[in-house]
Amino acid sequence: MVQKFEYRFPPAGENRRIHLYLPDGYEQNQERYPVLYMFDGHNLFFDSDATYGKSWGLKDFLDRWEKKLIVVGMECGHAEGQRIKEYCPYPSHTRSFGDIDGQGAATMEWIVHDLKPYIDNTYRTWSHREATAIGGSSMGGLMALFAVLRYNQWFSKAAAVSPAVFFAVDGLRQEVREPLDEDTRIFFSWGTEELGPEHIAQVDGIVRELETGIQRHGTRTYRYCQPGGQHNEASWERQVPMWMEFLWY
Repeated sequence: MVQKFEYRFPPAGENRRIHLYLPDGYEQNQERYPVLYMFDGHNLFFDSDATYGKSWGLKDFLDRWEKKLIVVGMECGHAEGQRIKEYCPYPSHTRSFGDIDGQGAATMEWIVHDLKPYIDNTYRTWSHREATAIGGSSMGGLMALFAVLRYNQWFSKAAAVSPAVFFAVDGLRQEVREPLDEDTRIFFSWGTEELGPEHIAQVDGIVRELETGIQRHGTRTYRYCQPGGQHNEASWERQVPMWMEFLWY
């Protein structure tokens, strides 16, 4: 079952739509469930909601998967430049986008101190960090990585799918120097057909560097380069079983 509702997002003075997945049988029992927070919530469950007409197919996967989760899909702002601003952890400059007033830290403060308490108080969740994960793709994958590093006391697992690491290399290098709980798990991935061989080599180098820094804390990581993988939801859908298994088992 997927519910949709509007929730106030103070950093922009606007509402953001939440796409909430509840496991089958939720209303017929009193069980509590672990929670996965995900960025770009509109792209997760239904093709009819997805920006480019193709979702991750996450509802179909979860309906048949043995482990039962609550998923909180957080929709971004859709006005010009909003998504990059909300999903960039630090002020940044790139050749393609110019100067970016990155407000990803404000987005995470909202998630941790506003949205998460609301979800935990409204739904039957396990609220402790060991039962709380975060994930996303592209800029959302960057945010998931930032979240598990900076907000490790709240999130024990992250799926950083095709993370847009170029927006935040220096900041992430600083983040991995900070302590992490040993039970943290982080999944990294990218596809061989995303932007060409040179780009893939650069991503591979950055991810390997970050992974080495993360592993110094005793944490577990999984790095995957998807053969034929492109920068789109169809490719990311095929990775869902892999990172779900790694994060939760």
